[in-house]
Amino acid sequence: MSQDNERLGTISRVNGRYEARLERFLAHDQSAVWAMLTEPERMVGWLAPGGIELRKGGAAKLDFTDSGIVIDSTVSEFEPPSLLEYSWSSPGEPTRPVRWETAPVAGGTRLTLTLQIPEDEDIARSCAGWEAHLMMLMAAIEGVPIKFPFERFQTTREAYKSIVA
Repeated sequence: MSQDNERLGTISRVNGRYEARLERFLAHDQSAVWAMLTEPERMVGWLAPGGIELRKGGAAKLDFTDSGIVIDSTVSEFEPPSLLEYSWSSPGEPTRPVRWETAPVAGGTRLTLTLQIPEDEDIARSCAGWEAHLMMLMAAIEGVPIKFPFERFQTTREAYKSIVA
């Protein structure tokens, strides 16, 4: 893992919401990274069981059985193989867009994850959770899936708290 992949994301406030941007470099081509983001059999190794209908307006359903979180939303943006966006919420909850962007770069792919959550929610927790899932994605794409890295979650949550304090 490169040093860049250890950097925390950036957080800003935009229109009454937090917006966080996390970037990673993966030494794999764009199609391999796209498959990790969109194919249910690959997503289960780093994110959760479920699936995403790969079209704008399609269903995005993920079931995080360990935490009890169920995502039941709609794909709001879809431009394969470079853009996928859906909300990290269920019906009746505030929208929490999760935007995945992939771009080919020398030696691999730049993966950018942009999160938006309401300003009254815990952005440090959200960022830390996604940091952990990105670590899981990076392991899974190498063929060595890992369990949710709780220690990574804890340390990055504390680091993000200091950013937004």
